[in-house]
Amino acid sequence: MTRMVMCRKHQQELPGLANPPFPGSKGQDIYDNISQQAWDEWQTHQTMIINERQLNMMNADDRKFIMEEMDKFFAGEDFARAEGYVPPSQ
Repeated sequence: MTRMVMCRKHQQELPGLANPPFPGSKGQDIYDNISQQAWDEWQTHQTMIINERQLNMMNADDRKFIMEEMDKFFAGEDFARAEGYVPPSQ
């Protein structure tokens, strides 16, 4: 049976993650409040940001930036986007 969560990003009940994405309270918060769909969307968006801005995940400042943008993404706030990216029409 699929575990359901009230997704913070999509404001509806959706299937949740199978496991916390990383250890600690941040991972547990995501596990409890973010759907698999929203997590997959973040993973795609995160990859675009890392590539566009040429971030180095070995750099603490770049990791901090990504975590801050992830929080904004899931909260529905204005978050960093890849410049010039136009999402495909549905």
